[in-house]
Amino acid sequence: MLQGKDVLGMEHMSVEEIELILETARYFKEYLEDKTKSIPSLKGKSFVNLFYEPSTRTRTSFEMAAKYLDAEVINFNQKISSAAKGETLKDTAVTIQMMKPDGVIIRHSTPGSAKFLADHLHTPVINAGDGTHEHPTQALLDLFTIKEKKGAIAGLNVLIAGDILHSRVARSNIWGLKKMGAKVSVVGPLTLIPDHIQHLGIDVYTDPEEAVSQADVINVLRVQLERQQKGLFPSLGEYNKFFGIKAETLKKAKKDVLIMHPGPMNRGVEIDSIVADSTRSAINEQVTNGVAVRMALLYLITGGESSSENLN
Repeated sequence: MLQGKDVLGMEHMSVEEIELILETARYFKEYLEDKTKSIPSLKGKSFVNLFYEPSTRTRTSFEMAAKYLDAEVINFNQKISSAAKGETLKDTAVTIQMMKPDGVIIRHSTPGSAKFLADHLHTPVINAGDGTHEHPTQALLDLFTIKEKKGAIAGLNVLIAGDILHSRVARSNIWGLKKMGAKVSVVGPLTLIPDHIQHLGIDVYTDPEEAVSQADVINVLRVQLERQQKGLFPSLGEYNKFFGIKAETLKKAKKDVLIMHPGPMNRGVEIDSIVADSTRSAINEQVTNGVAVRMALLYLITGGESSSENLN
């Protein structure tokens, strides 16, 4: 179903494709927890990590995913590559194509860059974040985590809290969650919530305590300091006071509410340490789940069987 396909965003991904990825990731998660379990090998396959923006979690997660599958990863360092000398993304794409990789993972500051690259390559492209547009692999690992912890996604109330305006994670999560049957809402200062967001069929809150009261899951987003425009909120301290997810904020939340965060966290800004490190938190598990999901994607786009039964 996914062999040879690009993974560019959640907006146009089908429910069947999402379910396939999550089920395949479940198998690979079992391997990560018990490495005596055998898994299929992608030995002889190669992937290019084409990262034009800084990344630790996502880039390393793809590296580990490939390593566990016996594949090779070539890391493209933008600062020392021809891109630093003025080479265009299209020229880079042509150069990569001639090297015959089995897949390319791209992160770029420009929305639509992953689609642009896919249009100029004959090899599958995975979007690891294109500007403020989408980050599908983060959304997939978030869906995987929710399903793992809650048993199902359909019918859940999922609250996305924080910097919605600049967040590709928020957009991908909204598309994915709604397709899987969850009710989605967002909370944050109005200056950090896009005007059009309600057109996606979600509820908007500006009071965190009111917003958390019905939530089964709270996915807290990083305040993206590197993308902020002056005046969107007075100070980091005031942001934490009025919009941070704190122990006090959660007094009105369900006792079994699940706390998530895509990382890296600004502790004491959008989330307090007592919440991030609590038993309600699945933040560390999200990191492991990210490797399992990316293993599933690398496996599926290179022709892996479309059923977890074929992995046993």
